[in-house]
Amino acid sequence: MKERKIKLGLILFISFLYMEVIYKIFLSQKIFQISLINMILFIILFSLILNIITNMFKNTKINKIIYFIILFIICTWFSASYVLKSYFDITLSLDTFALADQVASFAVKGLVEILRRIFVIILLFIPFILSLIFQKHLDFERNNKKINIILVILILVSYLLYFTSLRINKNKSYSSYELYYKINDVSLNVDNFGVINTFFIDVKRKIFGFEEELVLDVNPIENDKDNHEEEKTYDYNILDLNFNDSNDTIKKINDYIRNDEGTLQNEYTGIFKDKNLILFMAESFNEIAVREDITPTLYKLVNSGFVFDNFYTPAIYSTIGGEFQELTGLYPYSTGILYKFRSGNIAFPQGIANKFSEINYNTYAYHNNTYTFQDRNKYLKSIGFTNFKACGNGFENQINCKVWPRSDLEMVEKSFDEYSNDDKFMVFYASNSGHSPYDSLNANGMARKNKEEYLSYNLPYSKRAASYLASQMELDKALEYLINKLEEKGILDDTVIALVGDHYPYELNLDEINEMSTFERNEEVTVNKSSFILWNSAMETTHIDKVGSEIDVMPTIYNAFGISYDSRLFMGRDILSNAMGLAMFANRSWVTDKGTYYASSHKFVPTNEDVDSDYIKSINSIVNNKITMSKLIIENNYYKGLFN
Repeated sequence: MKERKIKLGLILFISFLYMEVIYKIFLSQKIFQISLINMILFIILFSLILNIITNMFKNTKINKIIYFIILFIICTWFSASYVLKSYFDITLSLDTFALADQVASFAVKGLVEILRRIFVIILLFIPFILSLIFQKHLDFERNNKKINIILVILILVSYLLYFTSLRINKNKSYSSYELYYKINDVSLNVDNFGVINTFFIDVKRKIFGFEEELVLDVNPIENDKDNHEEEKTYDYNILDLNFNDSNDTIKKINDYIRNDEGTLQNEYTGIFKDKNLILFMAESFNEIAVREDITPTLYKLVNSGFVFDNFYTPAIYSTIGGEFQELTGLYPYSTGILYKFRSGNIAFPQGIANKFSEINYNTYAYHNNTYTFQDRNKYLKSIGFTNFKACGNGFENQINCKVWPRSDLEMVEKSFDEYSNDDKFMVFYASNSGHSPYDSLNANGMARKNKEEYLSYNLPYSKRAASYLASQMELDKALEYLINKLEEKGILDDTVIALVGDHYPYELNLDEINEMSTFERNEEVTVNKSSFILWNSAMETTHIDKVGSEIDVMPTIYNAFGISYDSRLFMGRDILSNAMGLAMFANRSWVTDKGTYYASSHKFVPTNEDVDSDYIKSINSIVNNKITMSKLIIENNYYKGLFN
C-alpha cells in the first residue's frame, strides 16, 4: 500500500504560524488580538502559493531543493529579526541593511549575542530541522491539474478574505487597515501582520513607493492656549521664510510649515545668551546611572539647573538614531533616512554648529571612538563642525584608542585646553565610556578601570548591572574634571553644560535595568525614561514638569541662548515654551502631559484624568505628521532649497 504523504502547503502553514508565535512569545509581544486574523489569513495565502511553487516540477529533487531553500531563508529571516530586535531593539526590514556597518563593527560581540540566543534560534529552525529528518514523509510530487485548480481557487478566496479582514476596526488608530493603506511603520506592521507579511509589505513599498498622509488641521492643538497674557507678551520663534513651491512635495512641506504657528518665546528666552556651551551625547546614559554615591557629579547636574522631570530618550535605531534626534530636531524615520543624513550631503543651515558660528562662537567636536564610525566625520561637517577630532584623525595621539570602551575623562582632559581660552566656544562631545559590553566588571575597559572604587560601595547589583554602573562612573569623572577646570579658569558661571543619552542601555535586559530603577519600567515606553542636563552654576534650580524628549534638545538650547531660529522647521519643540509636551517612540507610542498611549495595544493610560478618543486621534495625527515631515525634509534636502 502506497504511503500517504503530508502536503507541503500544510507543513508550511504550520511552520510559519509556529515561527510567528515563537517570535512573539520570546519578545513578550501580544499574540491574541484582532490582527491575528490578518496574520493567519496571509499565512494561508502564502502557504498555498508556495504549495504550487514547491510542487510544480516533475523532478521531485528540484521541488525538494526549492522547498528547503525557501524554508531555510524564512527561518534565517525570523532568527535575524529576533536577534536584532532583542539586542538592538531594531525591527528588521530592508532599510535596516543601511546600518550594516554598525552591526559589522560589533561582529565579535554579535556572535556572542547570537550564542546567547541560540535556544530561541534553534526553536525557530525546528520546522527546517524536522523537515530534514522526516523528508521521506513529505509530498514532493508534482501537483496534478485538478489540485492546482483547487489551490488557485483557495488562493483567490484567502486573498479576498485577507483584504476583507483589513477593514475590521478600520477607523481605529493604527488599525490593520490604516497600517496597510496609510502608515508605514515596520515595528507596528510586525505587531499587526507578523514577520512574513511585513516583509512583503516592505518589498511592495520599496518597489512602488509609499507616502503617508499629512493631516494639516491638527497642528494648532500643539500650543497651550490657556495663558493668553503670555501670548500677548512674547513673540514666536519664527523667521521670515521665502517659501518656493517648486514641486508638489515641496509644496506639501511648505503647507505644513505655513500651517504651523511655531512656538512662543518665554521667560527663559536668552537666559544663557553669550554663555559658552558644552554639549554631550552620552553613550547609553540613563537616569538609572545617576546616584549620589558613585556618580555624584551626574547627581548634582541632574538635580540642579533645569530639572526635567518627565524626559525621555527614545531608542530608535541605536546611537545614530539618538544623535540624529539631538542634532537635527527631527525624527529618525528609517535607516534609509539616517543613511542620507550620514552622507553629509544634506544641508543643515540651522544645524547647531552653524547657528553658533553665525554669532561668533568657535565650535569644536570630539569623539573617543573611530572618527569615520557611522560617517560621523561627514555629517558633523554638514551640521557645521569643521573642527572634529576622534580616533584616527589625530586624537589617537592624545588619548588611548586601544582600550574598549574609551575614557570620557581622558577625552575631556586632552581637549579642554584647545577651546577654553576662546572668547566664546561651543563644544560637542560624543562619549564612549558607557558602551557595552557589560558582561562583567572585567569585560568592559571602563568598568575594569573603576572596578575597585565601585566594589568599595558594596552595592547589591548583578554583575551586568554593576558593569554598566562602573562604566558610567567614567562619564561622571569627566564631568567633575570639566567643572573643576572651568572653575579654575574663572569661566564656570559663563558656561552651560548640556547632556543627553543616545539611548537607554539596551544590552541590559529589563530585569537588569529595573534592578537600578526607582520604578518598574516596561519595554515599550518607560524603559526610555531618562534625564536631560541643562545646567549653569549661576542659575537657580528650576523644575520643568512638561514631557520632553531628545528631539526637543536643540530647539530648547536655541531658545535658552537667544538664538534666532524658526521653530516650525523642527519636529521637536522648546521644552521651556508653552508648546504641548510630547515624546514619540519607535513604534509610534507616545507620552504627553495627559498620559501614555501604547500603539501596539491601542491602550491609553491617563496621567490624571482620562481623555476622549478625539484627543488620542489628534495626537496620533500629530505624531504621524512629525514622522512624515522628518522623512520628507531629509529625502528632499529641504533646508538647502529653503535657505538657497
